[in-house]
This record gives sequence, C-alpha cells and structure tokens, in this order.
Amino acid sequence: MPGTAPGHMVVLNATRGAVLAARVETASDFASRSQGLLGRARLAEGEGLWIVPCPMIHTFFMKFPIDAVFLDRGLTARRVVENLRPWRLSPWVFSAHSVLELAGGTLRGAVRVGDRLEMRPA
Repeated sequence: MPGTAPGHMVVLNATRGAVLAARVETASDFASRSQGLLGRARLAEGEGLWIVPCPMIHTFFMKFPIDAVFLDRGLTARRVVENLRPWRLSPWVFSAHSVLELAGGTLRGAVRVGDRLEMRPA
C-alpha cells in the first residue's frame, strides 16, 4: 500500500493482555490516509490499518463493516465503534490522534475506552 511504513505491526491491548491484530499497516501520508481501506473487498482475520493522524472516518464506497478504535497520542482508546457499516460516518473524536481499523466483528468488546494499546513490529 503506498505511503505505509515498511512491514507490519502487531497490535496489543496492553490493558487486557490480548493481541488485537497481527498484520497492521500504517497509513501516515495524505495519499495513504485518503485511500484507507477503499478498494479492498475485505480485511482478513488479523489484518488492520492504523491511520495517523485521524480524528474521524467514513465508510463511503466500502464493501464491508469495520471496527474502529480512536486513539490519543499515548495510544489510549478514546472511543470504540464496532461494526461501522458501509456508507456511514464515525463521530468526530476530538481527543483522537489516530484510528485503528479492523474487520467488523473483530473486537467484540475486547477494547474499552481507557484501554492502552501497543504497536510492535511484526
């Protein structure tokens, strides 16, 4: 994916001691943030996209629902949105600096506001 850092990351919920995703790409420039997950048919189990910076998202033109964790600069969850369906807008999360997007149904309550996440090289 253009504009992403080389390699992937593993994302952990450090508060709860659980792996959330094993293959997360980073979108950190204008082109990759604008592209996001558009054009993909789905996210496989364990895949995700971390968009930095990003305080809100949309799912216009997407083909599948996503789970989204809005994170502050310290990687603390500020808002969790599960199963955001296509053609929707997320809330604007003023305290968020980034968002982690996962396949819809991945989280199932595994992240709560206040949880701290960790990003590690895969």
